[in-house]
Amino acid sequence: MIINGREIGGGLGPYIVAEASCNHGGNLDNAIELIEAAKHTGADAVKFQAYTADTITLDCNKPDFIIQDGLWKGQNLYHLYQKSQTPFEWFPELFRYAGKVGITIFASAFDLSSVDMLEGLGCPAYKIASMEITDTPLIRYAANTGKPMIISTGIADYNEVLQAFAVCDKDNVAFLHCTSEYPGTVEWSDLYRIPELRLVLGSNIPIGVSDHTAGPAIVAIASTGLQAAMIEKHLCLDHVKGEDWEFSLPPEEFKMMVELVRHTHEAMKPRVFATNPSRQLRRSLYAVRDIQEGEEFSS
Repeated sequence: MIINGREIGGGLGPYIVAEASCNHGGNLDNAIELIEAAKHTGADAVKFQAYTADTITLDCNKPDFIIQDGLWKGQNLYHLYQKSQTPFEWFPELFRYAGKVGITIFASAFDLSSVDMLEGLGCPAYKIASMEITDTPLIRYAANTGKPMIISTGIADYNEVLQAFAVCDKDNVAFLHCTSEYPGTVEWSDLYRIPELRLVLGSNIPIGVSDHTAGPAIVAIASTGLQAAMIEKHLCLDHVKGEDWEFSLPPEEFKMMVELVRHTHEAMKPRVFATNPSRQLRRSLYAVRDIQEGEEFSS
């Protein structure tokens, strides 16, 4: 799978996606600053989310539409998404600015209208969030654009993962393990699912992680050790506390994560043992005078 000329997987190290999400706080200038920050960190791409409150949920106060626990406990889904959405009319400017600074930009699509909008901008890839993995019509519609697909697995069982896989081009899709917890915890990161997904889907399918943990980039580094092909992590600005701020990294910490992931990948790369320059320091035999033919060496 290739995004904007960059192969995903293939021993090149994790493709690092800075998830901007709603960390713009409803301000276009902040969204543009997030793109600038993503470029500064050394991430391969910056990603936004394309939905509106009306396309993702209902304006309803019944219990099913009130978040029962976690970071957003007690909030109405419709009102939460209203605060968090990235307006569709921003996307042309976001794509233009990303092109200007030289970083790949794409988005999560949540319905057919978001795919249509993003296609009009030449979006190079589509992300499907973990909660949408059972929306087969959406996945099929996005996959039919011919663009690379990135699908988070979240709490999906492996049959549901395979159903999503079945409607995609097998050479043009990657899957990300995540836990669908906000924020996630290191203790419940379940990184064993990275090699498990590789067994379920095949060793040639890029498998990565979408990390929602707060604090240091432990999950990103451990995932690199498990040969993750992609790492997605939320990026925030120091001065903006959006709805996802608690499990996001500010620019300098994100940059440190990128550097640690790159170093971890280098440390994991297989190398030919005989080329190690330290071999010349091993104990050796040197002749300090001429040796006659047939002469025996003493101990």
